[in-house]
Amino acid sequence: MASKAVIRDVGRVMDFPYGLCDSLSKAIPLEGVKPVSLAKARAMEPEINAIAEREEGVPELLELAERLEDLTRNVGMHAGGVLIAPGQLTDFCPLYCADSEASVVSQFDKDDVEAVGLVKFDFLGLRTLTILDWAMRHVNRLEKNGKGEGGREKGNGDAEGSSPSPLSTEAAIPSPFTLESLPLDDQPTYELLAKANTTSIFQLESRGMKDMLKQARPDCFEDIIALVALYRPGPMDLIPDFVRRKHGEKFDYPHPAVESVLRETYGIMVYQEQVMQMAQIVGGYSLGGADLLRRAMGKKKAEEMAEQREIFVAGALKGGTSKEHAGELFDLMEKFAGYGFNKSHAAAYALVAYQTAYLKAHHPAAFMAATLSADMDNTEKVRIFYQDALQQNLRVLLPDVNSSGYAFLPVDDKTIAYGLGAVKGTGEAAIGNIVAAREGGAFKDLFDFCRRVDKRVVNRRTVEALIRAGAFDAISDHRACLMATLDAALASADQQARAANQNSLFGDEEADVALTVKYADVPRWRLREQLAHEKTSLGFYLGGHPYQEYEAELAKFIKVRLGDLTPQFVGAANGSTHNTRRGVPVVLAGIVAGLRIQQTRRGRMAVVTLDDGSAQIEMTVFNEEYERSKPWIREDELLVVRGKASLDEYSGNVRASGEELFDFASARSHFAQQLELRCNGEASVAQLKKLFAPYRDGKCPVLIHYHNDEASCQLRLGEAWQVTLHDDLLRELRKLLQAENVEVVYA
Repeated sequence: MASKAVIRDVGRVMDFPYGLCDSLSKAIPLEGVKPVSLAKARAMEPEINAIAEREEGVPELLELAERLEDLTRNVGMHAGGVLIAPGQLTDFCPLYCADSEASVVSQFDKDDVEAVGLVKFDFLGLRTLTILDWAMRHVNRLEKNGKGEGGREKGNGDAEGSSPSPLSTEAAIPSPFTLESLPLDDQPTYELLAKANTTSIFQLESRGMKDMLKQARPDCFEDIIALVALYRPGPMDLIPDFVRRKHGEKFDYPHPAVESVLRETYGIMVYQEQVMQMAQIVGGYSLGGADLLRRAMGKKKAEEMAEQREIFVAGALKGGTSKEHAGELFDLMEKFAGYGFNKSHAAAYALVAYQTAYLKAHHPAAFMAATLSADMDNTEKVRIFYQDALQQNLRVLLPDVNSSGYAFLPVDDKTIAYGLGAVKGTGEAAIGNIVAAREGGAFKDLFDFCRRVDKRVVNRRTVEALIRAGAFDAISDHRACLMATLDAALASADQQARAANQNSLFGDEEADVALTVKYADVPRWRLREQLAHEKTSLGFYLGGHPYQEYEAELAKFIKVRLGDLTPQFVGAANGSTHNTRRGVPVVLAGIVAGLRIQQTRRGRMAVVTLDDGSAQIEMTVFNEEYERSKPWIREDELLVVRGKASLDEYSGNVRASGEELFDFASARSHFAQQLELRCNGEASVAQLKKLFAPYRDGKCPVLIHYHNDEASCQLRLGEAWQVTLHDDLLRELRKLLQAENVEVVYA
């Protein structure tokens, strides 16, 4: 158990609140990608000791966690490893059965089970194959309905083989879209890969993979196979050589006879099969012997390697290679065989990667709908894929109780219907009941909805989650009213259900109960409040962005949106696309979407993710400014940054660094020229003095335009009365003087 995990585990057992354990765990710094030990964390991060001092029981939690740190937490099991034995497994190895688990696990590890003679197979189940299947079905459904994408005929027949129209021929009917028929030389697909537009693309979506794709710019299927094989510890060191050689750098083959083997990887041994072929060609090995050589090189057993070296050198001498050259070649093969990848494995992965890239390039709505559906229970992944869908110029509709299903579905080639199953607090049974209930017609209002669904399955919590998510907006977009009316709607539905089971006084078969539809009279939620509720249900903002609340005022001093920070912008601002390292001074603003702390030689560094609705960008903030501005760096709060934007020459992306950080109130005060007030004598000096008093520590000058029936004048308050332009101050001033008489003036 590493330090972060042991804090959470011990805290859970000791019944500490989740939020407290989460704060402690997140406070532990990282060294690279691994968290430091608890003892080191307490020395490095004062926040941990501060929490321990103010929260009862935390010192004991930390003491127990330090004693349990680095112990084995649980038995691990290979996700796809299957053992095969000629008889009862218990005759060959001891077994282990976890509580409430139907399957049993060998107590031996992978090396021991092979040593006792058992056969181990790894069966991998890929969720991506399911995504591909769903996407293919979506494509065919859209084309059947005449809403298909990307160059195939639409509306000339049924993809599943219905009769052709009288004006068409049998040959004009488009065949169903299949993955097997995809061309492997599709130019738009390779353009997508070269741009590293690979979020949701199998094997190619990590940051490192994207950087590698931008450098390598693959243009054939063999390149994809090689990159999949190279992007692993060990062969990663060969990526720069591979890229340079691919783009024209001259190189020599280790032996003239192996040019045909190493041509596709530009003279670099990438695959195990290449090592085996070189052993055949140069050393005279048989196929079986070459495989034994590969295994010996992988195990690195000195005796076996010495024996194989003699065999290889002897065979090479027969073929005309000198002993010295043969020895050098064997050393080279031994080095690469240690981490060479199986080409057939890499090719299979590359094919799945290519298929997902093809679908994203040609059928983005169908592909993204399938991708979103596959991870509906993972809010963070849904958020990432939603952002990616927007970047593909797709429109994602709000969830809708009258049209959405359980999963995400493409409506046409540019639109995706949100899946109700991705709303937190729902479930497949509840959504299934809603879909079944609306078969009798669309829901007319909240009362009609509550009357027709089964409240045992679609409970209050589910309805509240759907209201917060905007799933009733097509019925009524007044979400605060719907939430306030829910009790009455549920009670009315219960009353109607009871009455339906009783005979009326006059013996009618069923009482005709008229539903009373009366909505609560409450104010609408403000945009920020509505989006906060939306985030509670969906995990992110879908119907708007919190930045919109500040956008009009920020536009007076924020001239660069995050979406404008492109390599072209940085180059143009510097006057040259070749001189972008020094950075361009910028003033940026965005909502804090994420924060992570990294430990560097200069101390702690914060990486803050800002989002203004146009784009997201990661910004580095070094230790001194981070410590000064820590109270303002809070998730879902606005942050204004004065800093620099520069071009990362390795990845080609723009990076930003923050030199001075502000919350909205301090940003107003910093960038505003003055606060102007217009007074007509109705507001007294005492009232203004009382309002200004809590905010007198600011930097913004105050100018008062005073007038009465006899005269007018301007009064500029002294430096002692400069203020911080907090929302509360402006709100109170507008209440006292009227909104039109209060103005923040920017330069």
